[in-house]
Amino acid sequence: MFSGIDEVDWASMEHAYGPADDVPELLRGLASDDPAEREAALDGMYGAVHHQGDVYACTLACIPFLFELVVDPGVQDRGGVVELLTSIGGFDLDEDDEAEIDEDEIEGAANYAMAAAAVTAGAGVFFELIADEDPGVRLAAPLALATLHRHPVRVLALLRERLPVEPDEEVRLALVEAAGRVALRHRPLADRVGKWLGLLASRADSPGLRLAALAQLARCSPDGLPGDVVPVVSGLLREMRSAPEESGGRVEPAGPGTGTPPGRIPAREDDEPEPGPDTTAPPAPAPAPAPAPASADSEPVEPVEPVEPVQAVEPEPVASAEAGRGEHVVTPTLVGQLRSLYAQENAGRGAPWAADLLRTLHVGLDDRVGDRTALLADQLRSPDRHQRIDAVRMSGGLIRAWRGPYEELVALVGEQLADPEPRLAEAASHVLEELFGLAAPAADALAARLAADPGGWVKTWAGGPPGLGSTVKALARLGDARAVPALAAALEREQVAHDVGFAVGCLGAAARPLAGVLRRRLADVELDENAYDRASPLLAGLTALRAGEATPEVLRVLRGAPEYRGAWLRTAALRALGAFGPAAREAVPELRALISRPGTASATEAAEALWAASGDADAVLPVLIEGLESDQVHDRRSAAVALGALGPRAAVVAPRLRGLLAHDELWLRVDAAVALWEVSGRTRETVGALLTAWEQNRHVRVRVAECLARMGPVPEGSAAAHVLRSELVSVRRHNAMDGGYGSHDIHEDEKLLALCRQALRGAGKGSTP
Repeated sequence: MFSGIDEVDWASMEHAYGPADDVPELLRGLASDDPAEREAALDGMYGAVHHQGDVYACTLACIPFLFELVVDPGVQDRGGVVELLTSIGGFDLDEDDEAEIDEDEIEGAANYAMAAAAVTAGAGVFFELIADEDPGVRLAAPLALATLHRHPVRVLALLRERLPVEPDEEVRLALVEAAGRVALRHRPLADRVGKWLGLLASRADSPGLRLAALAQLARCSPDGLPGDVVPVVSGLLREMRSAPEESGGRVEPAGPGTGTPPGRIPAREDDEPEPGPDTTAPPAPAPAPAPAPASADSEPVEPVEPVEPVQAVEPEPVASAEAGRGEHVVTPTLVGQLRSLYAQENAGRGAPWAADLLRTLHVGLDDRVGDRTALLADQLRSPDRHQRIDAVRMSGGLIRAWRGPYEELVALVGEQLADPEPRLAEAASHVLEELFGLAAPAADALAARLAADPGGWVKTWAGGPPGLGSTVKALARLGDARAVPALAAALEREQVAHDVGFAVGCLGAAARPLAGVLRRRLADVELDENAYDRASPLLAGLTALRAGEATPEVLRVLRGAPEYRGAWLRTAALRALGAFGPAAREAVPELRALISRPGTASATEAAEALWAASGDADAVLPVLIEGLESDQVHDRRSAAVALGALGPRAAVVAPRLRGLLAHDELWLRVDAAVALWEVSGRTRETVGALLTAWEQNRHVRVRVAECLARMGPVPEGSAAAHVLRSELVSVRRHNAMDGGYGSHDIHEDEKLLALCRQALRGAGKGSTP
């Protein structure tokens, strides 16, 4: 084995962490008899040689040696090596990607292409591995074939032949998932795969296999789903709860950097559910379909006879997929940590793969919010806590991406807060924390948990400042006064929670009793290099409450801000003084002194505060005009916003603002357009610029809608009305992202919807053209 490995000039190559001269040792480690050494080697391959999916010259040089490993039956844990090869060779570079590659990326793109070609050229070995004695190899081989082999018809035929004789349930599910992957990669085969999956969904006697078939149907052939998909899936889940544990063992994480079990296609990178399609009754056995046109890299499509109903085979005395991964040892590697976390998460589960199947089903159900909500509601009523944990998390993913009526679902999530299982209650509180006003149906449940768990009001972390517990944040974001005692307690701790100020702002007037303790704590802050961390949450709370009586304490911070992060601290103090308005008149002399250096960010911030405290437009206008000429886009935006706050008193700057409507920076164009309307009252050119920005960047829509709502009423039939109504009928949240999300996404989208309705009702001033 490894003939010629020492003849490769590894030292001339590099991986993610420098010279690649350690790669031969990693490759030999993959063949070691020591399970800890094998795991450390696999971790090193993902961590350096294939770091975050990258392909280097040394990655390409490894491919022949990795193929040697997977075909040698004497090597243990070969399934992990199959998965590594699948990842290295499975990158698709389409024409759109090629058009966007710049000069610095040419080498990397070429490496991806060469890796795909090299691994695909050797993909024939996976045909043999699909019946390997090692169940871990059999688990990984189907997805490798579906991803890498150039002849999808042959792959499908093999998957179908193997399914009735495969004894391990986990591997059977992987075979079905691989068929779905083939259909997604080779769309001419989708109908054929869909018919086969439909038969499996209705006739296989394993509920797990039927659920897997439904999940893949939803992804690749949604028209094949049964019309009553929700009760069907609910029934399968009940069967799985009542049936003895399936023959397949548990699946461990595939490799470093992924939390995805081998043989599974992750629904999305953040492991949350995503969207999907439509349902009709499962197809009856049909005559062989006519040949479909072949895809560019496939062989001619031959008709395939309908599959006979697949029955579960009697388990043979073979090792499960779990055993096929060799002896599992605790190692200080990323893959070892993932395995440990996965084991903790799935302790006591009879079918840990069920959650992955349900996530995949949700991906396929897409914008069918009603079906998805009903399915999750059924899961949340399950006696199985693991199913409820999964449903809570998937509920968060659904609400985060799609608009809909969620009152019942949110109430059911709230009921989980009282469960004695800490993971379930914690998962529920984290979901409710992101919902802001949508969490109202769970308000009483949140208050009850808050009262029962004062130890959870503040969370401490090893490497950062303490933060409020998710239950406190969820209740505060609802504006519920029952969160006030928890915030008061947090403010009495030696180190104040970093997010207490935002929570105070969400509570609004209900948090007014906290003004005194905020003021007292701010007066005690030492103005040293840690001043910003200690003072900023207190300043944020006082700003939200507009607590003008705290002006002396805020002025102390403004005057004594240290050099380290002093600019940030002064900004926070100036914002507080601006929020206090005339109540901060005591600060006027200080603010006049600070505007003496126009054109700087601090001068603009001081001018905003001075205008709020004194109303002296003549003093602040020259400072803001000069800020509008700054060479820093951020400073120009701040000046534009401040000028807009002056309204008609700043009408003289209208031509300058109008000139910014053609600026390259979109956000500056938006701020300038809003300010132009505020200082001039003219809407025609302003609305045109705002609507153009609306279409160019979805993230400016809240800012645009705020302005349109204040302009209102929006006339029926206008371009603005069309845009607003189109937003209101969209089911997808405007800021939903695949593979990531922000903690305030739901709040921002609900705010956008409210502003759109307000603008169309005309609950504002003036009128749009």
